[in-house]
Amino acid sequence: MLLRVSHKSIVALMALALLASACAAPAEPTQPIAPLISGDLVVYSGRSEALVNPVVAKFKAKYPAVNVALKAGSNSELANAVLEEKANPQADVFLTTEVVTVQKLANEGAFQAYLAPNGADLPADYRHPDGLWTGLTLRARVIMYNTDLVTADEAPQSILDLTDPKWQGQIAAAGSANGSFQAHVAAMRQLIGDAATEAWLAGLMANQVTFFGGHTDVRKSVGAGEYKIGLVNHYYYHLQKAEGSPVAVVYPDQGEGRPGVVVNATAIGLIKEAKHAEAAKAFVDYLLSAEGQEIFAQLNYEYPLRPGVALHPDVSPLSNYRLAKFNLVQAADNLDSTLSLLEKLAIP
Repeated sequence: MLLRVSHKSIVALMALALLASACAAPAEPTQPIAPLISGDLVVYSGRSEALVNPVVAKFKAKYPAVNVALKAGSNSELANAVLEEKANPQADVFLTTEVVTVQKLANEGAFQAYLAPNGADLPADYRHPDGLWTGLTLRARVIMYNTDLVTADEAPQSILDLTDPKWQGQIAAAGSANGSFQAHVAAMRQLIGDAATEAWLAGLMANQVTFFGGHTDVRKSVGAGEYKIGLVNHYYYHLQKAEGSPVAVVYPDQGEGRPGVVVNATAIGLIKEAKHAEAAKAFVDYLLSAEGQEIFAQLNYEYPLRPGVALHPDVSPLSNYRLAKFNLVQAADNLDSTLSLLEKLAIP
C-alpha cells in the first residue's frame, strides 16, 4: 500500500528541518593540524645568526615542540666539523652562504638525499640532482660605496676596477675564510681564467684591501665612512641602507664585453645519519615554503628561489641585470685549488 504525502505536509517538514538547523550550534572551522614533530634539531649555519634567527623563530612557532640549537660560524670551519663528525654526526642540517661548500660536502658523502616535496619547482641549477642539497635564496656580488666619499660617476663599475691604485687602502672585503668570497673567486676562475684571477687577487693585495672575517664588518665600516668601497653580497648594502647610512650600490660588470654580475645561492643539506632527521626535514620544508622564503626576502632583502614570492620593494629584480654564466658544480669541484690559490697569495 502506497503512503501518499500532501504537498502541504512536505512544505511543513522542510520548514521544521530548517528551523532545527538554525537552532543548532555553528560548526567550528577546521584548523590545519601541524605534524607532530618534537625533540631537538641542531643547525650548523655558515650564515650569521642575525640573518637566520628570524626564520628559526618562525619555524619554532610552527613546531613548538622542537628545540632548535643554532651553531653559527664560517662555512669552512663548519664544513670541516661536519666531515670530522661523520662517524658520529652532531648536526642535523648544514646551512651555507653558497652552493660551492654544500656541493663539496655532497661529494664527500656528508649528506643524505632528501627530495623536499615543495622543492620540485625550484630552478634545477640550484638543486642537487639526487637531492643531496637544495638552494634557498639567491645573492648577487655587488660593490657598495659611501656616497659622502664617492660619487655615482666615480664608483667602480667592474670587480676588476678594485685594483685601480686610486682606491688603495680604501676598500673593504670579506677574507679568504668567507664562503661567499671563496665562491666568487671560484666563479672568476671560470669567467676570466686562472691567470687573470690570480692577477686580480694580487692586485687587491697590492691595493691594500682590508679583509674582514665577514660582510657585516665590511658594510658597517663603509657605512661609517672608514672605507669608501666594499665588496659584499647585495643584501648587506640594503641592510646598511636601512640603518640610515649614506651608501649606494653598483651591480658590476654590466658593460659590453663584461662577464656580468656573479650570483650564488644559499643552500641547505640534510646530514647523513642525522639524529633528528624528521625535524630536519620539516626545517628544510619550512625554509622552502612561501612563508619561509618571504621572511628571507622581506627581512633580509634576499632573492627568493620559490616562484611567486615577492621581492622586498627596495630590491631590484635580477632580470634587470646581465648575470655571469658559470658552472656552480665545476666551481665546487675546483674548490681545493681555489683555496690553494688564496693561500698562495696570502689573502687574509
